[in-house]
Amino acid sequence: MRGMGTEKLAALVNTFGSSLMSVSKEMGVELSLAKSEIAQGVNVQGSRLAALIGIVGGGIQGTAVIMLDHSGFNATVSAMSGGMITPDLDDPVSMSVIGELANMVGGRALIQAAIEGTEVTPPHLISGDGIKTIPSQSPGIRSFTLPFRLSAGGTLFLVLSFGI
Repeated sequence: MRGMGTEKLAALVNTFGSSLMSVSKEMGVELSLAKSEIAQGVNVQGSRLAALIGIVGGGIQGTAVIMLDHSGFNATVSAMSGGMITPDLDDPVSMSVIGELANMVGGRALIQAAIEGTEVTPPHLISGDGIKTIPSQSPGIRSFTLPFRLSAGGTLFLVLSFGI
């Protein structure tokens, strides 16, 4: 894979962040970026659920992971389902809501980035106490954590890792 420049990487990170905000708003999830807590690497305190998608093709290889603490999971599932689905980390239906959010955000980000030939893999869902992503130690992999606070309570972390 040919490397991605820093400008292209920054644009992709910004596009994923803005896509998360716009998709969330459309789905009734009010959130705001905690700008002072944006970090290089991975910093996802208290996460209970992760929805991971791969981004491949068009000269890009990476992952986007939406991670939520318990309150964030409850608020997101309730808002996105219009209160019709009871948030439950042991229920595949309520878990799938977060997978769908990851799909919508990934799809929108890649459309807005207009990078031909890129695709999003189906989401992988992981739940448990204190889960975390371990950033790749491979040279050329850059990771970023964008933390979002939900107005209904809780935190959503968007963790992006791309080869540069």
